[in-house]
Amino acid sequence: MPELPEVEGVVRALIPRVEGKTIDHVELSKTVYTSWAEGKQCIVKAMEPELFEQALQGMQISKITRRSKYIYFHLMKNGVDYLFVNHLGMTGAWFVVGSLDEITEAKFRKHWHAILYLTTGELLVYSDIRRFGEMRFMVKEDEHPPLLQMAPEPFDEKACDYFLAKCELPKYQNKPIKEVIMDGQVISGCGNIYATESLFKMGIHPARKTNRISNKRKIELFEVIRHILQESIDNGGSTISDYRNINGEAGGMQHRLKMYGKKVCLNCGTSTKSMVIGGRTSVYCPQCQH
Repeated sequence: MPELPEVEGVVRALIPRVEGKTIDHVELSKTVYTSWAEGKQCIVKAMEPELFEQALQGMQISKITRRSKYIYFHLMKNGVDYLFVNHLGMTGAWFVVGSLDEITEAKFRKHWHAILYLTTGELLVYSDIRRFGEMRFMVKEDEHPPLLQMAPEPFDEKACDYFLAKCELPKYQNKPIKEVIMDGQVISGCGNIYATESLFKMGIHPARKTNRISNKRKIELFEVIRHILQESIDNGGSTISDYRNINGEAGGMQHRLKMYGKKVCLNCGTSTKSMVIGGRTSVYCPQCQH
């Protein structure tokens, strides 16, 4: 699943290509319509597909930003501001092309679910192979309360103090530290990849209970998370599985990972082990992480 660095990369790539441009009309896939008819709400959430298409028609994309793992398309029409929010799920990807044929990977070309036809003649295409992504149209973000519950951006000054305060809450004290730092209400945008990397760098076992880690170590851990997230942003994110930047471009951070997906510890040569924490497979070194 794309984490903060990957989503940041998508946003940075989209800005020069579509920011300031106007949506002429929108076409959603048959899959989206069929899912709604069956009561499943695939991709498009909280608004019927036909109404979603109508809502975006004529909107100017005034600005594109990132909040945690979400892409915010700030829209404007007739002087009124709106918000189109996208979560990439596990396999979501954006393409700016002249036609669908320009999407070189067949699986993304086949599994498109939204085409935003721009007045410039370009197509802004959202593809999602596994269909876990989300699209929401709203006037303000408080229309979807989970957006308001996200932790501060990890690069904000107050983010570390916020993290420490959350760790003191009873609901987090007895949880494994790996599960806590992957919680978007504790730290924004840190998922399985970068939680794995950060804990390995700190020598902390992913199952260690949060209340068994000193405040000093928690602060150090937060700084490591922040550093690794920034390193990944600088290297275009990690291209794992079906993640792509816009137009199918790959990142380079996967070549710098020290523990995620490794069979052998790069530090000591010990075979790595894995366990499920918070519903995700956690890889760690039994020798280096305690």
